[in-house]
Amino acid sequence: MAVYTDVAADELAEFLGAYDIGELLSYKGIAEGVENSNFLLHTTAGYFILTLFEKRVAKSELPFFLGLMTHLASRGIICPEPLRNKSGDALSSLSGRPAVIINFLEGIWPRKPNAAHCAGVGEALAKMHLAGRDFAMTRANALSVSGWRPLFEQAASRADEVQHGLRDFLRAELDYLEAGIWPNDLPQGVIHADLFPDNVFFLGEKVSGLIDFTFACNDMLAYDVAICLNAWCFESDNSFNITKARAFLGAYGRVRALSEAEQNALPLLARGSALRFLLTRLVDFLNVPEGALVRPKDPLEYVRKLRFQQSVAGIRDYGVETPGLPA
Repeated sequence: MAVYTDVAADELAEFLGAYDIGELLSYKGIAEGVENSNFLLHTTAGYFILTLFEKRVAKSELPFFLGLMTHLASRGIICPEPLRNKSGDALSSLSGRPAVIINFLEGIWPRKPNAAHCAGVGEALAKMHLAGRDFAMTRANALSVSGWRPLFEQAASRADEVQHGLRDFLRAELDYLEAGIWPNDLPQGVIHADLFPDNVFFLGEKVSGLIDFTFACNDMLAYDVAICLNAWCFESDNSFNITKARAFLGAYGRVRALSEAEQNALPLLARGSALRFLLTRLVDFLNVPEGALVRPKDPLEYVRKLRFQQSVAGIRDYGVETPGLPA
């Protein structure tokens, strides 16, 4: 979440008149994240989240995201549900941007995830994958392998400003992953594709909600697992925590067992995941809009994670033999 587009109070109050959520009492921008403009609304009916979708998100794809959240919520997944206005529309327009209001979820995201948090997100991710099996809409993953070279080209000329030798490091890894080794025969489905700690709310150590589905798409389910492995199972010094990985993979596998092929592919998928987030973070880091209320995330975090994943020989290096099987 972030704020790129400001909204005037009178404009927002008029906008809210199309909804049955009471009168506006206060609102404030939410500065976390990097994608869209988000505001916490306080009305006489309670709290809500307003999202203005910025240019990276195509308006034509918004029905997929909104439909997915509605579908998952109907299957028991705790996630934001889009509110419909008095005309019955979930998608509106505000300040020249597509806009949606969603319900407010209780909880906070863990700044220092522990093994219990990792187990919770593993279980929640597997349940989400199962709940999405009968979702009829589809969306291709624009940030899979074919989308990485254009990102590299956007950042290549300035990459070494961030770290000496980064350009050549990225080019070598990209060449490797583009060389026909990326799997295409693993189980597919709807994936979140961005389930970082700041997109999972907890009450204590219990998951209370999954948020921010603006990268959701159809891809390999195990790729979503790999994204979470990188996002949740490293320490603040970027050392890999086997205990967290064992908790995460075990909890996931008890709900949806990883096939042998998925287990074998996981290290490669984790390399790809690390490169994808390294590239998007690098592009964002080098192109923060002037005046934007946004904190770009450190791309070098994913340099260190990618170097670790390059050293992984198999799933045993993540501390597990067969994820999900009872001990």
